[in-house]
Amino acid sequence: MGRVIHFEIHVDDVERAKKFYGEVFGWTFEDWSDYAGMPYFGAVTGDAEAMGINGALMKRMGPAPQPGQAMNGFACTMGVEDFDTTAAKILSLGGELALPKHALPGMAWQGYFTDTEGNVIGIHQPDLNAK
Repeated sequence: MGRVIHFEIHVDDVERAKKFYGEVFGWTFEDWSDYAGMPYFGAVTGDAEAMGINGALMKRMGPAPQPGQAMNGFACTMGVEDFDTTAAKILSLGGELALPKHALPGMAWQGYFTDTEGNVIGIHQPDLNAK
């Protein structure tokens, strides 16, 4: 099967992106630039024993997505314990609202934002009572 095992987020400002993802989601970063031959920072997104995957921030090699542009790639969604608290952190650290919080009835709360680099990200809070 073709299970997702790694992700890459293309960014204009690596330090700004590290601050954003580190403060919003608690990610830590390892410098893999020598190995990759370009600015490339491994993102450790959680406990290795927990469900989920790790990824990386890498220097963007082309134009950034334009505001209002239709999706033209993958959108990563992060599981969170508290949608509203996480949304507030995203906005306070320079992210912007892309699609407001909405119920996935009987499953969760979902919403989308743009990060400091113009990429679309989702957050997902499980809640069987969402409606």
